[in-house]
Amino acid sequence: MIDPDGFRPNVGIVLLHASGQVFWARRLQRDGWQFPQGGMNSDETPLEAMHRELHEETGLQAHQVDVLGVTPGWLRYRLPRRCLRSGSKPLCIGQKQVWFLLRMLGDDRDVRLDATSKPEFDCWRWVDFWYPLQHVVNFKREVYWNALLHLAPAADAAVAGAAILTRRPEPPIPAGPHGAPRGMHRAVSTARY
Repeated sequence: MIDPDGFRPNVGIVLLHASGQVFWARRLQRDGWQFPQGGMNSDETPLEAMHRELHEETGLQAHQVDVLGVTPGWLRYRLPRRCLRSGSKPLCIGQKQVWFLLRMLGDDRDVRLDATSKPEFDCWRWVDFWYPLQHVVNFKREVYWNALLHLAPAADAAVAGAAILTRRPEPPIPAGPHGAPRGMHRAVSTARY
């Protein structure tokens, strides 16, 4: 499903551990790390899509998490030219996302990356709340910043002593039109995201 502006409706998931760290996973057979995320079906609400994606990508069920927060409205990012599938109609130029902050209620043994026949991740770990800002692919950094910034107060309130708000980094350099930070040149890469 692509909207009239060329953006695919999508949900993103920030899964919070009791320590204040967040779930960070590596894409299957790729070197890209990211939060769980995925497209919405035309008959789903963002909440329904989030629970489906949560199970597909982590194996967790709705009763194993608490929803602590959600971003208001859509956050958008454009795909770099190298990622556009020019032969597909309609052309998807990027994602528009609603982000959810979830608290994990179970433990690490509950995470199953192979819960479905088509896993999306091959490994995962817990990282500092702000770590993804410097380690996600460039063209997603601004959306990650906006999502984490909005969700940080709820995360900070949920995890006593984590001091998430006091460790907030500087905002990332906004991505340019081709996915590299503005004012910088990007080396040619064969990595696919």
